[in-house]
Order: sequence, then C-alpha cells, then structure tokens
Amino acid sequence: MSSLPRKKGKKKFAPDMYIIYFTILMMIFGAIMIFDASVYTANATQGDSLYYLKQQLIWIGVGSFLAIILYFWDYRKLMKLSPLFFGLATILLVLVLIFGKDINGSKRWFEFGFLPRMQPAEFAKPAFILYLASWISGNPYFKSDSKNVSKQAFFRTLLSFLVIIGIVVILIALEPDYGTAAILTFIALAMFFAAKDGEDHRKYSIITLIATIVLGFGAMMIKTYRRKRLATYLHLLRTGEIADVRETGYQLHQILIGIGSAGFFGKGFGQSRQRFGYLVENTAFTDSIFAVILEELGFLGGLILVGVWIFFLWRGFKVAKNAPDKAGKILAIGITVWLTFQTFLNMSANVGLIPITGIPIPLLSYGGSSTIATMIGLGMLINISKYSKKNA
Repeated sequence: MSSLPRKKGKKKFAPDMYIIYFTILMMIFGAIMIFDASVYTANATQGDSLYYLKQQLIWIGVGSFLAIILYFWDYRKLMKLSPLFFGLATILLVLVLIFGKDINGSKRWFEFGFLPRMQPAEFAKPAFILYLASWISGNPYFKSDSKNVSKQAFFRTLLSFLVIIGIVVILIALEPDYGTAAILTFIALAMFFAAKDGEDHRKYSIITLIATIVLGFGAMMIKTYRRKRLATYLHLLRTGEIADVRETGYQLHQILIGIGSAGFFGKGFGQSRQRFGYLVENTAFTDSIFAVILEELGFLGGLILVGVWIFFLWRGFKVAKNAPDKAGKILAIGITVWLTFQTFLNMSANVGLIPITGIPIPLLSYGGSSTIATMIGLGMLINISKYSKKNA
C-alpha cells in the first residue's frame, strides 16, 4: 500500500472548462453517430431503431453522475482509497476468468440476466491509473529531487513497479484481451517516465519501454489468429492489396471500401453503406465507428475529429503541468495518455496504419463499461484542474 504525504487543503479555482466542453461535445457527437451507425442492426435484431441509442444514453447518464461525484471529491482523498479500488478491480479480473461469459473464445464479460454486460478490464483502467499515481507519489525514489540515479535504484524501483502492473496486465492478457493489456502497459510506462526528471531516469525508462514492446509483441504473436492478422497487414504494406479478403482481411477490406469511396467531404450524414451489415458483427457502432465517421464525413470530418483529440491531449497535459502536487500531475498524465492513446490506436487501425486492434474510441464507440469508465477518468481529470489557477 502506498503512503501519501499529508496535504493541507488547497484553494480551489475554476475547472478547465475546455475539457468540460470537450466531454459534452464528444458525448453528443458519439450518441448521434452511434444512432446513425446502429440503425440497421437495431432494426434487424431488436425491432427498435433507437435501441442502441437508448442504451448509450443510459450509460452516458450513469457515467456523468459518477463524473460529477468525482469532480467534487478531492483527488487527494480519493487516492487514499486507491488500494481498495485497485483490489476490487483485480478481484473482478480474476472472477471474470472463472465465471465470465465465453464469447468467441474470450472471457471478458460478466452477464447478469437481463442486465447489460459488464467488462471488468474497462473499470480496471481508472482504478489502475489512480493506484499507480498514488504509489509513485509516495515512493522514495520519485520523491527524491536528485536527477542523478544509479542503475540499482532505478531497477529496484522498476521491479516493484512491474510487479504491480504485471498483476493486472497478465490477468487481462489471459482473457485474452491483448489490446487492453498493451494500453495499460503503455499508460503505466508513460506515468513512470514522467514521474522523475533527469537524464538517467529517462534513458533507463526508454530502454525499459523498448524491451517491453519487444517482449509484448512476441507474446501477442503466440496466437495463430494474431499472426494471420499481422501477415494480412504486412501484405497490405508490401503490395497495397489486402490478402484473404474473405477471412482475416475481410474487416479491413470493408473498412477501406467505405473510406475510399468517401472522398474529402464524405457521402453525408446517414449515407454510410458499410453500416448495413458489411462490417463484422456490431463493429459499425463499436470498434469501427471511426470508419463510419470517415465514410460519412470524409477526410475533412476525420481531420477535425483528430484535431479535437489533439486539443484534448494538450489540455490534459496542461492540467498535469499545473497540478498542485506530484500525485495530481501523474494522475492527470495517466488519464490523458489513456484516453488519447486508445483513441489514436483505434483510428490508426481503422485506416490501415496498424493491424486491427478491437478496442473502442472513448465516448464515440457504443459500450456501457467503456463509456462509464471514461467518464470516471474525465471526472478525476477535471477535479485536478480545479486546484490550479493556471488552467485558463
């Protein structure tokens, strides 16, 4: 359990309104696009064209309620409970491997009768980030102002750090959900890198990141279907053509058909063809919703959306820079890296820059667990921002 230094109450200022505006904008835009992308499937499977929109609005409501609570809950007090949240998240990750619903060979979800599915890995993200920020801010290695660190001190601290992240990452990888495992690993290493100044710390951190990428890539390639997916992607890079368009290359083939026919301005809202059952299962309004957005709003619409997320990245790092203490700084970095890294991974996969990942875009993809977890993270980020007078 980490120990945090006792802090006297700090004066509150106005929160970062730009992040609040961003959140509201993404919730509204996401709900509109989810409705648009899900109409065909909702009619075909539920007999109600508004079914998925209604579900998403419920989750937005629940997430907003939790975000408001976290906005008023001093993040320093919240960190004192971080071991509890981390422990509960870890227990859920164990239980889902035992009692979770097996879907396409993966145990990632709990099903409770008529209630929506719950994905513990999504809720593990904010719990994990909160606990790591608490642990880092209380660790003697990071509290030291010395910029010269020995290899022994660095790797001793790194070993403890890897044990913490290894617990969560291994459990998620066992589901298997390598995309989420990779995201959490990257977030953790980014927080570790940013937690201390000094050339030695950064040099050793970069070496650790490179080694982790190599080891993680090797572990992911154990699965045959992932090797096939990678082979499809590499064939696209070499030849400009998609191999095996009936199996491993099918999803990417359909995505690129839609995007390629969109042009600069797109086909117009509600004019996507790929949403009519061409994309695998329900991915038109979940993992591949960015492809539908590009098909309808074109290159210009996609460029604007990327710009909005870059703006969020800037504001999130600004909150981190101006945070009143290290705990707030590292927590803000963790949340900002989580949401933007996951977003750009999804976008990259949907335009063929990287292999298909199967991860959602925060607030844009349909999904209860993802939406609520994202709102929890944003609530904490906005909370941190109100303790800095330099957030304008």
